[in-house]
Amino acid sequence: MNYLIFKRLFDFYCSLLALLILSPIFLIIYILLFIANKGQVFFTQERPGKNEKIFKVIKFKTMSDARNSSGQLLPDAERLTVVGKLVRSLSIDELPQLINVLKGDMSLVGPRPLLPKYLPLYNEVQKKRHNVRPGITGWAQVNGRNAISWSQKFNYDVWYVNNVSFLLDIKIILLTLKKVVMREDINSNNSTTMLPFTGNN
Repeated sequence: MNYLIFKRLFDFYCSLLALLILSPIFLIIYILLFIANKGQVFFTQERPGKNEKIFKVIKFKTMSDARNSSGQLLPDAERLTVVGKLVRSLSIDELPQLINVLKGDMSLVGPRPLLPKYLPLYNEVQKKRHNVRPGITGWAQVNGRNAISWSQKFNYDVWYVNNVSFLLDIKIILLTLKKVVMREDINSNNSTTMLPFTGNN
């Protein structure tokens, strides 16, 4: 069987099982965020998936919508709520993406889905990251996550696309669990979240 066909079946049943097992944690986080964010629990945003098809990624909402006097959103670090910091430090803000995996928008393992505005900025090699479904975790995430540069991240993404296999996916999942437990590479070296990608020049 072609691995990419098996990969979809593996993703579906594993994400369904994970949602069932993690449902108590999901419920606790839902209640905490509902209180902290005054009813706003989920954050959805358009992202390009396989073949650059746009879908809406689902995450737990970890930042407020606080704005300055000009109506502009405050920096990420100032909008990150207390509960949001906890959720991010435990790397469980990505849990709702298991729903994206069930729907077929995403895979458990693959290049992370980034912003649509980055699409015109990729070079021809970097565009290959969209040849597979994006993942909740990926080769770049277990090799530095937010602590590495964009060019390093894209090199890891393309390497994964060229070398995707069942054993590699299992390795990435196990390394991801280790990083979550050890709480490694949560933030970039310069900011609360990764600095925006501005192109290759």
